[in-house]
Amino acid sequence: MSVLKSLEERSGSKCELCGSQDNLSIYEVPPVSTGGVDGSVLTCNTCKSQIEDPEITDANHWRCLNDSMWSEFRAVKAVAWRMLSRLKSEGWTQDLLDMMYLEEDELKWAQATGEGLDESEKLIHRDSNGVILEAGDSVVLIKDLKVKGSSMVAKQGTAVRRISLDRDNAEFIEGKVDGQHIVIITKYVKKL
Repeated sequence: MSVLKSLEERSGSKCELCGSQDNLSIYEVPPVSTGGVDGSVLTCNTCKSQIEDPEITDANHWRCLNDSMWSEFRAVKAVAWRMLSRLKSEGWTQDLLDMMYLEEDELKWAQATGEGLDESEKLIHRDSNGVILEAGDSVVLIKDLKVKGSSMVAKQGTAVRRISLDRDNAEFIEGKVDGQHIVIITKYVKKL
């Protein structure tokens, strides 16, 4: 069964965040490692566009999280926590955050993107041109890189898809090159 069909079955063909039945699509919750049903949420276009672009977030739309934050599915809870954290300047969201319960691994996943942190607290990963990198982005290597601990050389021009970000160091990202998971220094990549 496809991921879309599984998510439709799981959600009753409704947005798992607001309950809308229109224009549904898959949203893979970053940082994506496996994707699939467990790492995805079925969302409407309104929710998805606001999740991906904080500039257009409409706080009143997210009052729906009062219900969806109690979902049994980790991905839905992670997105709910992130959106409530993004909107923490609204009075009502802090009450919901205080009530919300996440297991330790769920909370770690929800916090992985730095949502809810002040800009000064966030680590910002930038490519060689200063463009901000985010988990799930694709990059291309701008020079040949020797991979420590192996005889492998990652060639210039190699595309690295679905990167993950190092939470402790803004200069490191991770991704797969020739089937091998490696750490890459951000000054040697360019965002695609």
